[in-house]
Amino acid sequence: MNTVDYQVLKSAVSWLEQGKRLALVTVVRNWGSAPRPLGSLFAITADGDFTGSVSGGCIEDDLMRRFADAFPDKLELVRYGISAEEMRRFGLPCGGTLELVVEPVRDAAALRLLLDAVTGRRLVQRRLNLHTGESRIEPAEIDVSIRFRDDELVQVFGPRWRLLIVGAGQVSEYLAQMAPALDFAVYLNDPREEQRRNWQAGEVEWLDGMPDDAVLAFRPDKRTVIVTLSHDPKVDDMALMEALKTEAFYIGAIGSMASTETRRARLLTLDVSEEQLDRLHAPIGLPIHSRSPAEIAVAILAELVQLRNRLVSTSAPSSCAVGVTERSTACPR
Repeated sequence: MNTVDYQVLKSAVSWLEQGKRLALVTVVRNWGSAPRPLGSLFAITADGDFTGSVSGGCIEDDLMRRFADAFPDKLELVRYGISAEEMRRFGLPCGGTLELVVEPVRDAAALRLLLDAVTGRRLVQRRLNLHTGESRIEPAEIDVSIRFRDDELVQVFGPRWRLLIVGAGQVSEYLAQMAPALDFAVYLNDPREEQRRNWQAGEVEWLDGMPDDAVLAFRPDKRTVIVTLSHDPKVDDMALMEALKTEAFYIGAIGSMASTETRRARLLTLDVSEEQLDRLHAPIGLPIHSRSPAEIAVAILAELVQLRNRLVSTSAPSSCAVGVTERSTACPR
């Protein structure tokens, strides 16, 4: 799940444990230019504490004004539509329509289970009955963010994405600084002591050992990204020969088109099959004519976000819901 929504859950648990009344707001449907993706969270207390986002500010301000007058005591569906008046008042993108589930939450323990699942790298889903307001948490098998029907909201929560960088250099430093904002927990391996000694990008989790051993010990899964950025074949190839045999979501290597061809030839001699080699993204990143280390890091992250969002959009089922309690304009069909 994304870092912002994870923080929403952490804050919500803390406020509930302090005895505060809390409402959890979830984006469940949108049309047109949606400000925030489905499943985005916003939490607010009766005391005016709030965190998260469902629109970027305008809708949150309206919710806070409404809740200051009457804090919700039952579950409801709130819709912000496409009328000219609402466009002018809330500043929604052109043609945008947004539906939110507003849910009073009283049980901190239930949300705590979600946080524990994310920390323990378990994929779980929370089922919310839209008629009774009751919820339950259970293991999840399909990694989609949200399923919304007339009687039920099912939202999947899971571990953060992991990014393993092999090779400590300038590109790695920029990548390590930028990636956490995009929901990647960053890990780094480099057997060269001088590279580790001169690392300047702040806190990362270092993995010891040679790159092949580090990859195996890391146990890559479908939420793992592995990138090799050392420019040293003795380092990069060791990581790639093991990474390409795993189920990692993305495996990339830095280098030119010419160096990529020679790398492919080397890897074929290292017990890597043609099929496995076809999974390699090289040259790494989107072709944005990047030159500087910072631009290369941007290109890498841009490709990761593109592929990750494509995965979510193609795996998400269509959803439809009948409003529990509606507000504002009718929904386009």
